[in-house]
Amino acid sequence: MAMEGSTLPPVAKTVKQMAADMDAAKAAGADLVEIRLAQPSAFRPQEDLEFLLKGRPLPALVTYRPKWEGGEYEGDDNQRFEALHTAVDLGAEHVDIELKVAEEFVRLISGKKPENFKLIVSSHNYQSTPSSEELGSLAARTQAVGADIVKVVTTAVDIVDVTRMFQLIVHCQEKQVPMIGFVMGERGVISQLLCPKFGGYLTFGALDAGKESAPRQPTLSDLLNVYNIRKIRADTKVYGLIGKPVGQSKRPILHNAAFKSVGFNAVYVPLLVDDLANFLSAYCSPDFAGFSCTLPYKETAVTCCDEIDPIAKSIGAINTIIRRPADGKLVGYNTDYIGAISAIEDGIRGSWAKDAVVSPLAGKLFVVIGAGGAGKALAYGATEKGARVAIANRTYERARELANLIGGHALTLAELERFHPKEGMILANTTSVGMRPNVNDTPVSKQALRSYAVVFDAVYTPKVIRLLREAKESGAAVVSGVEMFIRQAMRQFELFTGLAAPEGLMRNITSSL
Repeated sequence: MAMEGSTLPPVAKTVKQMAADMDAAKAAGADLVEIRLAQPSAFRPQEDLEFLLKGRPLPALVTYRPKWEGGEYEGDDNQRFEALHTAVDLGAEHVDIELKVAEEFVRLISGKKPENFKLIVSSHNYQSTPSSEELGSLAARTQAVGADIVKVVTTAVDIVDVTRMFQLIVHCQEKQVPMIGFVMGERGVISQLLCPKFGGYLTFGALDAGKESAPRQPTLSDLLNVYNIRKIRADTKVYGLIGKPVGQSKRPILHNAAFKSVGFNAVYVPLLVDDLANFLSAYCSPDFAGFSCTLPYKETAVTCCDEIDPIAKSIGAINTIIRRPADGKLVGYNTDYIGAISAIEDGIRGSWAKDAVVSPLAGKLFVVIGAGGAGKALAYGATEKGARVAIANRTYERARELANLIGGHALTLAELERFHPKEGMILANTTSVGMRPNVNDTPVSKQALRSYAVVFDAVYTPKVIRLLREAKESGAAVVSGVEMFIRQAMRQFELFTGLAAPEGLMRNITSSL
């Protein structure tokens, strides 16, 4: 497996800059560098290629992509072929030529190929990913024209499209045909991250963010340091975050570092999913061993699992799905409530021993703001621990519905301002009020906070939120959403691996994100 760490998208317009990028790719840990020729006005094929290839720090793959195949070159093929032929003569290890004109180029270099040279013949589909039959036919045609390495690039309309590319790569590997195959777009990014698992010849990574040669291309640093791609093998288990969106999540950083620290052979990837049932049906292999589940699929996931943990079933929301190794059944859990409730318990324990049989929530009045998935999780979790629960929600009907389910009390947000039947209450905000960018908003006034001994907020961006700041000023103990995030992730890790979570590491990583 090789990784390309430097490309020439429009940001690198000069030969000197390309050479500097090659040195940077070497320093960053790439195995192979792509010299992506464009059409700068002063480009001189013989001189410039000689400059780039002579003393190059890494093996080189030279590409000179025409406009009709998604590149920048607009001239005739003779000039382009001449430049690529020059690259072969100068010792480039790989040249990439398009399937449409491959026969002509193969004739041009026939009998002149150096011993260590490999010709990549490529095709690109910028609209979709064809059927498995069409992909197989395309790969066969590509090999037939004289390709040493078959390259097929498509576009993901849905993440399910990527399964067809994986099948093609595995098929080519079985036939001992080297293949580069990936699917462009955010829905296809796992095709690049999981390349070594399925036997791809190489995967592509941008040298830096902003220097991608394809949309959503991962960076070289992420491939090496976040996804630990050099450790991925055929038997590596795949876990991931199902959601929409998932691009900004830091969970891959957290879980991959945790896997690495305990020597667990797994990788955690982002999974941008449009239809949860279709995704779970398509990715049914034991290799895809478990998932985190975030918005908007926590409630939908309940209908997609074969078995559900009783509390998760009561809550009606799942954030963790495990594929049971014995029978392949999908089992759903909710670690959100475990993370939040345990954090709040520790926030009010005081002199209580952590291993006390009775929860410090027992008998307390526990007020939950919000009646969505997180609100349900907190309400059921607190009820299970023996607390008396009140639900306040913007829509009173939803508050009453949840209160009836748990045997609690419903409030409007206006009533919440005056609600203090007893001192020492616990408040848990599960709404997005106060989340970045609306950091000046708060779900309850500072005056009303005087009745609470402990205040929890599920929001963890920003880390210091107005509600918690004002609660602390009012004398309450505060519990951050960061604490809930860490604890639910730790429990999730334990469900994924069967191992104790590396708490210190996970806390350190979370604090730096």
